[in-house]
Amino acid sequence: MIREYVVVHETRYRYEQPVGLSRQIVHLAPRTTTWQTSRAHSLRVSPDPGVRATGEDVFGNPVTSFCLETEHASLTVHAESRVEVCARVYPEDAASPPWEEVRARLAYRAGRRPRPADLDAARFLFESQRVRNKRELAAWTSACFPPGTPLLAGVRALQDRIRAEFAFDPKATTVSTPVMDVFAHRRGVCQDFAHLMLSCLRSMGLAARYVSGYVLTRPPPGRPRLVGADASHAWVSVYCPDHGWVDSDPTNGVFPNLEHITLGWGRDYDDVIPLRGVLLGGGEHTLDIAVTVVPAADYESVFGGRSSVAETEHRS
Repeated sequence: MIREYVVVHETRYRYEQPVGLSRQIVHLAPRTTTWQTSRAHSLRVSPDPGVRATGEDVFGNPVTSFCLETEHASLTVHAESRVEVCARVYPEDAASPPWEEVRARLAYRAGRRPRPADLDAARFLFESQRVRNKRELAAWTSACFPPGTPLLAGVRALQDRIRAEFAFDPKATTVSTPVMDVFAHRRGVCQDFAHLMLSCLRSMGLAARYVSGYVLTRPPPGRPRLVGADASHAWVSVYCPDHGWVDSDPTNGVFPNLEHITLGWGRDYDDVIPLRGVLLGGGEHTLDIAVTVVPAADYESVFGGRSSVAETEHRS
């Protein structure tokens, strides 16, 4: 089964004072994987930057950087992508190895040469800027990982526990809320729940990475789909030896499949921020973000015109 989507992600900054120099890094191009193909991508920046480059970051995610050296009072970054998503075949939970075996396989031992895939996964074992390895998190998580539990059975139990015990509340946190505050107050958004689940898994000695992307949402019955009403989404991916990486969405309590679109992954949110950079001037600013995820067949009816990425070519 295959589904095709168009994603439109627009970011607008308005500055209190003119900006003389802006250098930005953009993570808004979907990543091509074994289950996902980026058919087309366009990135429009206004004002038009004088210097632009494309490439990959250290995690293999597509990235664009640009430098705007002309004075400007606003900045608009408009990304539009056409993505093809295939159904994933996950291993049965019971077919995954016991979680203790996975932990032992990933642990460092002097004189033991790790397998290449294990070595690559090992960089997702440790604390990062937004993820903490804590004894209290390991104790709380251990209820989902009794001795001998298959890894993916434990992951599913943890995913479901977070969804059941934590409330989705956009007003409860900000982008900089520490993960232990989220754990204490039991409220947050998808980014918070992803960081919490990463902290829980890494505290148990398991490798897990942060995944940035989108999820298809549906308007209420009888209502039209609203342009710009969607949002970015976040979930986690857990390393399962001999099976690869398995995605888990604690916000929705599912293993992602046909309705999740992957932008990229890293240690935490800081590695895949959609737009980040430095600037000179500007003073205070306002920020508006509008995201629309729509099946490709519905694009014209939603936007009233043909997609700018109708052609299967990549532009940036």
